Amino acid sequence: MRFNRISSIFFSILLVSGCVNPPDNFPSVPSITFESLEYVPTSGPDSLIVGIDFQDAEGDLGLSATDINPPFNALEYQRDVAGNLITYSRRPAEAPSYNPIDWVIDPIINNQTVKDTIWVKQNPNQYNIFVKFFVKRNGQFTEFRWEDPPFYTTFNGRFPRILTTEDGQAVEGNIKYAMLSSGWESIFRNDTIRVDIQIQDRQLNRSNEVSSDQVTLRQITRNNP
Repeated sequence: MRFNRISSIFFSILLVSGCVNPPDNFPSVPSITFESLEYVPTSGPDSLIVGIDFQDAEGDLGLSATDINPPFNALEYQRDVAGNLITYSRRPAEAPSYNPIDWVIDPIINNQTVKDTIWVKQNPNQYNIFVKFFVKRNGQFTEFRWEDPPFYTTFNGRFPRILTTEDGQAVEGNIKYAMLSSGWESIFRNDTIRVDIQIQDRQLNRSNEVSSDQVTLRQITRNNP
């Protein structure tokens, strides 16, 4: 079973101008606070939108579409001791069984298509926003891992560069990160859920982790009477 998901970003930025020496309360490591969580049913995929406020002293937040080289590459191709790519037909005992996270079919490596199924590891630094889901059962929250079967996906994602230069400038603002799927209600129904969020700058500094309120989809549905 695959869980189709789409993520989109809406953000507004307030630049702190003239900050050669940024304010004392502006951290070098990104700092975020939780702002909102909203569920928006539509005629198409439904949207779960998380909002966070952020501050950062250097403004090195965001990744462009061309930020695909290390350390922002998506995949790490696994090789044997001889340096050969590990294929599914010749996988070692410790390799996972086939799934769309750990194996890729016919990847392009060094500008050439490799006609085989190759073992990979996902590079977390391809993302700059990280989302964890938790479901409350018997009074305790446990993580709902999208990466596990049967979904084999993630709601981690990327938001675009906030500044167009590398000069460095203190910034603060708001990010609204929309996660789209047709499966929210069928999976969570009346469950109490919580979402934890972090962001990361281009120096790979992770922000603090913030949590949403404990809610049901009904409680956060837009225009809910």
